[in-house]
Amino acid sequence: QVQLVESGGGLVQAGRSLRLSCAASGSAFSLNIMHWYRQAPGNQRELVATITREGSANYADSVKGRFTISRDNAKNTMYLQMNNLKPEDTAVYYCNADVYSWPGMSLKNYWGQGTQVTVSS
Repeated sequence: QVQLVESGGGLVQAGRSLRLSCAASGSAFSLNIMHWYRQAPGNQRELVATITREGSANYADSVKGRFTISRDNAKNTMYLQMNNLKPEDTAVYYCNADVYSWPGMSLKNYWGQGTQVTVSS
């Protein structure tokens, strides 16, 4: 079993920055592709950014140029650097990962519990 735990959320003023972390723990696993999602009240969960194990990244148009996704495979941790935050970035941010585990090299998808980001105007 693998656990994903997000941290780094909080309340900030518009224009400021936050850095989210997603740490994976467990035994006998390897993280494959990872994502950050977010969900604002009344809205569907939306994909914010994706990063492959090799570090190739993609972003939603709404965050391009402001957010940077990264990962440290040795630490089993993914990050989201969020700059120039806007009130519309307010949401619960979730970590998501495809995880290989052994024995058997099974592939399973995991979610974290989420961390709240609130941006005031």
